[in-house]
Amino acid sequence: MVITGYGDGPTVVGEALVGRAGFWGCHLLGLCEDGACDERAEPAWFGGDGADADALAEVLFDPERWPVFRVPVEGAAPAGGVAVVYRNLDGDGGVEYRRTGGVTGAVTGGATGGGTGDVRLSWGELVAVAEGPGGGGDGVSDRDERFLLLLPCLRGTWEEAVARERVVAALVAVGAPEHTVERAAGHLLGHLERRAVHEPGWKSPLSGR
Repeated sequence: MVITGYGDGPTVVGEALVGRAGFWGCHLLGLCEDGACDERAEPAWFGGDGADADALAEVLFDPERWPVFRVPVEGAAPAGGVAVVYRNLDGDGGVEYRRTGGVTGAVTGGATGGGTGDVRLSWGELVAVAEGPGGGGDGVSDRDERFLLLLPCLRGTWEEAVARERVVAALVAVGAPEHTVERAAGHLLGHLERRAVHEPGWKSPLSGR
């Protein structure tokens, strides 16, 4: 899979990994690892267990194959959507969120070290992207999977009760156990809120603002 802006990076289509046990533990735990919580989040909170997450991490973070998860967005500016790229460079790895143009998945911005790329979404935009028709192209089509894939892009402010209810529903839909899902949702939103406070100047490229 060739993605403009990533040079010779060995990017590959990754959507088939979303349904595997341990995927959400790998993808979402990164939000909870800044040391700001008294209790450490566990992979099992998000479905699967530690062994599942460890096994999938070997695939997700393989330096020879960088999984890319495409989220097509109808009406995005420019037309296209978001590519979630696992940039598995030795010593400079990270998960990046990039705007895409057209249906081919060409990324409009190059990779950068650290950070999450050039996509920031307000709560309303995140929900609209997750629940929209998805542009009819290839990529992730399930609304709960789309929501959780792009949850790390959330910035701004949101109504706590509404956001918690939506995060809980999405986590349960992808297999998170009900007895820990409230705790998992609280951790995710707490870390996102702290991150948003440190980025007062964010704006969403999908909205054109």
